[in-house]
Amino acid sequence: MTVYKESISACIGQKAEIAKVVLMPGDPLRAKKVADTYLSDVVCFNDVRNMLGYTGTYKGKKISVMGHGMGIPSVGLYTHELFTQFGVESIIRIGSAGALAMDVNTSDIVIAEACTTNSNYGNQYGIGQFAPCADFDLLETAVNKARAKGCNFKVGKIFSSDFFYNPKAGEINEKLRDYGHLAIEMESAGLYWEAAVNRKRALTILSISDHLFKKQALTSEQIRDSFTDMMEIALDTAWEFAE
Repeated sequence: MTVYKESISACIGQKAEIAKVVLMPGDPLRAKKVADTYLSDVVCFNDVRNMLGYTGTYKGKKISVMGHGMGIPSVGLYTHELFTQFGVESIIRIGSAGALAMDVNTSDIVIAEACTTNSNYGNQYGIGQFAPCADFDLLETAVNKARAKGCNFKVGKIFSSDFFYNPKAGEINEKLRDYGHLAIEMESAGLYWEAAVNRKRALTILSISDHLFKKQALTSEQIRDSFTDMMEIALDTAWEFAE
């Protein structure tokens, strides 16, 4: 049997050294926006499959930013190889999420302490329910940066779903809300598992784009503007761990 494999170890060239700290949005165009807006002396180290990756400097330290695609299998592939083959020590996911908690609103920031998930990805480790959690040092640093900015933020558990469309979503979302979950997205559990297994650091910082129980949803323009706080918190957190 032939196994198909085209992973980032094959895709990423050696155009630029990848930094020890990487910011990862799902959308590669958001990675380009971060690089264009915040980094200097930028070099694109990957454009294969349009999964754009850039390395530059932020306040004098080297930081990389790269897309990770949609879903836990995609983020798992990219983060695994960044951790194991490219010397990356810390990854901060920056993304959007739908709010579940009633005291979370659009444009708020959610810093993910831990993830509940319906994904089978964690079964590969063979230890039962492997709880995917953030690195505390990254988490504490991000909380301090968010406080310093004075933005609205919450810290707590989120839900990482393998399903964007689910016929039982209403019932499931009500349970998640009632069990104390702040928001729902599709990637963070995979990132946290990969960091734990490889003894690296990981954190997710999310900006709320819509609410699943209130009539709140940002327009594309509002999403673009509201993500500024999230990106700056992530960059300032990354700076503390960068070289």
